[in-house]
Amino acid sequence: MQRRRALSDDIDRAGRVASALSDAETLLDLAVEGEDVEPDVRAALVIAESVVDEAEAVVLLDGEYDNKNAIVAIHPGAGGTESQDWAEMLLRMYERWAERRGFEVALVDLQPGEEAGIKSATFTVSGPRAFGYMQAEKGVHRLVRISPYDAAARRHTSFASVDVIPEVDDSIKIDINEKDLRVDTYRSSGAGGQHVNVTDSAVRITHLPTGLVVQCQNERSQHRNRDVALKILRARLYEREMALRDEKRKAEVGAKGEIAFGNQIRSYVLQPYRLIKDHRTGLEIGDVDRVLDGDIDRFVRAWLLARSR
Repeated sequence: MQRRRALSDDIDRAGRVASALSDAETLLDLAVEGEDVEPDVRAALVIAESVVDEAEAVVLLDGEYDNKNAIVAIHPGAGGTESQDWAEMLLRMYERWAERRGFEVALVDLQPGEEAGIKSATFTVSGPRAFGYMQAEKGVHRLVRISPYDAAARRHTSFASVDVIPEVDDSIKIDINEKDLRVDTYRSSGAGGQHVNVTDSAVRITHLPTGLVVQCQNERSQHRNRDVALKILRARLYEREMALRDEKRKAEVGAKGEIAFGNQIRSYVLQPYRLIKDHRTGLEIGDVDRVLDGDIDRFVRAWLLARSR
């Protein structure tokens, strides 16, 4: 069904590109004939450029796992409440972005902060090429603003990390030995239904050989939380294996590559001026509020173009 949806979206996108270009061409012909249609021509060209840019981004999503769903984890850096609030702002930004695209977001685990914000969040993004788009957000995000939690109204710098991995489906075999797992149950935290904070439905799974830990508390039943946690564990084990192979291959050829996670990829400055800059592509956008409300497609497209070079 997801493959069918992706193909349907491609057909619809191709139709919109053809229509936009045809409209622009018709208006240009009228302008050549002396018709006063300059405002209409400009508007048509803006629309045409937008749909062509969207189509170009899709063409660039040709990686091995770009068509997969995405598993995203957000963790605040040092800084207490300020960084935890920034992590929650990022979570909302991605939820709004997914909503704009018609993608489905499902919270897997959410640890609220003591005063505000979140200590961590893990969620899935499901939709055509979700991982392809979301991988552009992997890295450390920096916020500069006047802290609403500082009585002296001083400027603070906060950091939050975003990790993105592809969701592993049944076509990829990952063997997990039950003896290698330690499964702990605990009571869910935060808002929820009548079972939250009443039963030990939340599940934490530790993979003993690697030390990887995943947890899920969003589902109502312990059994369902365990299934979701295992699904995420499989994805993390697969990502780990691919990373180890990549490091080995680079070592064999004597290459030294940077680890993307842990590097600052983007700065969001709200004070003393308003600007968002992507340090990988150099793209700068001044409409901060619009970006924080989920309009990150320009950053994603710029990253995809830079990756393709």
